[in-house]
Amino acid sequence: MHLRGTFVHTPRLGDLEILHDYLLVTDSSGVITHFQAASSPESQLVLHSSDLIIVPNGSFIIPNFVDLHLHAPQFLYQGNGLHLPLMQWLNEYAFKAEERLDGDPALARKVYSRLARRLILNGTGTVLLFGTIKEDTNLILAEVMQAFGIRAFVGKLSMDISSRPSYVEPSAEDSLKAAQSFITKCRDLTSTFPVHERLVEPVVTPRFVPTCSDELLVGLGKLSAAEDVKIQSHLAEAHDQVEYVRNERGVEDIQVFARSGLMTTRTIQAHCTFLDPPSLQQVHSCGTAIAHCPLSNSYFSAEPFRLREALDTGVKIGLGTDIAGGYSLDLMNAMRQAVSVSRMRQGSKIMTGAAAEKSLAIDWKESLYLATKGGANALGLVSGVFGVGSPFDAQQICLFDSHGSGIGALDFFDLESPGVHDHSITVEMLEKWWCIGDSRIEQVYGYRAPN
Repeated sequence: MHLRGTFVHTPRLGDLEILHDYLLVTDSSGVITHFQAASSPESQLVLHSSDLIIVPNGSFIIPNFVDLHLHAPQFLYQGNGLHLPLMQWLNEYAFKAEERLDGDPALARKVYSRLARRLILNGTGTVLLFGTIKEDTNLILAEVMQAFGIRAFVGKLSMDISSRPSYVEPSAEDSLKAAQSFITKCRDLTSTFPVHERLVEPVVTPRFVPTCSDELLVGLGKLSAAEDVKIQSHLAEAHDQVEYVRNERGVEDIQVFARSGLMTTRTIQAHCTFLDPPSLQQVHSCGTAIAHCPLSNSYFSAEPFRLREALDTGVKIGLGTDIAGGYSLDLMNAMRQAVSVSRMRQGSKIMTGAAAEKSLAIDWKESLYLATKGGANALGLVSGVFGVGSPFDAQQICLFDSHGSGIGALDFFDLESPGVHDHSITVEMLEKWWCIGDSRIEQVYGYRAPN
């Protein structure tokens, strides 16, 4: 593929680049082999390719979003029950949704296919998924994501403790055998595909400490190390959950994960709202990443996540929608909420007279990094940025048409003035899109058509 136009990415936290009139070339596996200004001598040599695609004026290419935390079966009940405390909501909605899909393969395929379509519509190309406890249902999830061309890390839930007697694995031993079996079968799904088309991977997924015995957690730590697979769970999420672990285990849940071999460079922990600065330093020292889920945190956590402190500590951080603890599948909303919460934290700091210290707020450029390159880094991927050697997973966004008229809620009055000929995309235009743009995407690159 040869693509010429405007590209936008955030190669570093807070560093937004608008690259006007660039030429991007990929090889047959979708990896970028050339990315330079179209005027460069190297670009001129290949600029007249017969398959050259010109990105229209008023449109730009940006990396696909990375969703670091999403409960796929809970998409069934998206937007319901969010008035409840976390542990009660799990019993009344989350567990019920997961158990229902485990008992109905046709419904599971329907829900997961709809989820995949909506992810694509919202520009999400990579996603870290929590599934259910039943192996076959998770294989359906992996099959659907692969078929729709979404890079998905799929986690079969491991849980040998539950407040819902009908939704739990019989023992730690049974749970470990099921996790091992899923890893094998998930890998088998794509074993005959070319390497660049193997889009799904299994993930070791202890739901969280309250639903896992020590025996199970230790076994999962060993399994992850032996199979070299990623780990995902929930850490220090909500007040009732944190207190439950303290009462039942006598320590903080980060200590339970650490002693079980589950705080590693392969680990992504969601939420982490109750982690203090020393604990964030421990997360960094372990090489563990955090999925920041600002919308669901606002509903289920009594504390906001210490985002600025975690970033300053060097923790790898991306954004998660946390469907269905969060009600929006659109990473644009997660970005906006992340900024809003950080600004409220800074406002509280100002009210205490500590405004002279470093601000706790992040800006929209930093949130865009978290939704793209930050999420990719958390998963150990080289995507999320445009450069030679990176896979070309991207989306094409239209800000305004050939007459300068904005798309959707966007208005650019200066472009509509007579005699205006420079329609170059600016930082101010991108900020407007970030604030009030919607999920209208002209084109998605890097996906294969669904089977």
